Amino acid sequence: MKKVLVVLTLGMLVVSCGEKKEEKKEGFEMNRAKKEVKAAQSEGVPVDLNNKGIGPITSVTFADEVDAELAAAGEAKFNTICTACHMVDQRMIGPAMQGVYERRSPEWVMNMILNPTGMLKEDPIAKALLKEYNNAIMLDQKLSETDARALAEYLRTL
Repeated sequence: MKKVLVVLTLGMLVVSCGEKKEEKKEGFEMNRAKKEVKAAQSEGVPVDLNNKGIGPITSVTFADEVDAELAAAGEAKFNTICTACHMVDQRMIGPAMQGVYERRSPEWVMNMILNPTGMLKEDPIAKALLKEYNNAIMLDQKLSETDARALAEYLRTL
């Protein structure tokens, strides 16, 4: 009886692993789908402009006009330390930054920059983002509030 089962199993494998013929096209083709930024909300992560996050920042007031000098300092800082995980207009290891203030309050953004460890432990949105981005934690870059404010100003320009 065992021999019959072995023969049947091997027969099924041979039949199911039959040769597939694929047409090969000349030239090089690469299909890589980009995930575009969703302006309103990421899957499973709520949009909450009232959540200020966990950290030292309790209030941020933006001027009507972007402070170009502060934004330039923020862009330099972003290009130095943030681009390892974040891109402006598409997902990477972390979320895209374009339109961040349509999803998060300025206080939340600055608290995430200054206190990522505390935010990931206590803030519900940070926890949801952690889950969505395969538990890739945001590292504490030990930035000053001045650096965080410059980054916040730069993010306004995106």
